[in-house]
Amino acid sequence: MIRIVILGTGNVATHLLKAFVASPKTEVIQLYNRNQKGLDETDFKGHKTTATEELLEADCYLIAIPDDAIAELSSLLPFKNRLVLHTSGSVAITDMDSKNRRGVFYPLQTFSKNRNLDFSEIPICVETENAQDLTLVKKLGNAISNQQFEINSDKRKQLHLAAVFVCNFVNHLYQVGFEITSKNELPFSILIPLIQETAQKIKEASPAEMQTGPAKRNDQKTMEKHLLLLNEEPLQKQLYKLISEAIQQTYGRKEL
Repeated sequence: MIRIVILGTGNVATHLLKAFVASPKTEVIQLYNRNQKGLDETDFKGHKTTATEELLEADCYLIAIPDDAIAELSSLLPFKNRLVLHTSGSVAITDMDSKNRRGVFYPLQTFSKNRNLDFSEIPICVETENAQDLTLVKKLGNAISNQQFEINSDKRKQLHLAAVFVCNFVNHLYQVGFEITSKNELPFSILIPLIQETAQKIKEASPAEMQTGPAKRNDQKTMEKHLLLLNEEPLQKQLYKLISEAIQQTYGRKEL
């Protein structure tokens, strides 16, 4: 059984905690957070601490905190030559303090505390500095997920960038659609089947093959009508033009 200490109580840490507690192959022996409030809000019944000097000895330490705090926390760990992993998509393995054996355990998913997720379907991207640690990290991944990918820091940064486009940016476009429907007293739910079918189609073919819409077919009249409707929303209008131009350039159409 792999003994784990989790450092952090945010969205990623919360879901990892649930997954590892539920797995018969892992044991979370301690939960760390820099403030007591975060610890009090968890359901974890094991040992909790706000002091790095109280961290227990474990097989690995998972740092699941905001990206800009990872390097500092790794430098504050009061031990050496232990396996320390971070869970970030954009932080390099070398950003952590070299006094410990460094690695990455990056679950590629969007996390919200109030959402139930099946971790077995979440891809885990792993990286270590030596083969022995990689074997352990892969065992750790296999304890909760059916998908693992060995990806170095440079490629992981590119993957994280792609994830921002397909997740964060797309979700913001959902918000734009929500604002337009709400403003016009239309139910946003009427768009849900369209959203689901769009996501379903790219399981069967590439996004390029599945692209539709007025920009793809160079329907200038429809696009001009849409732009007129957005006259009172300059930011949405700018988004519409920029994305339409990107689609047209991708498929060899002339720009708006």
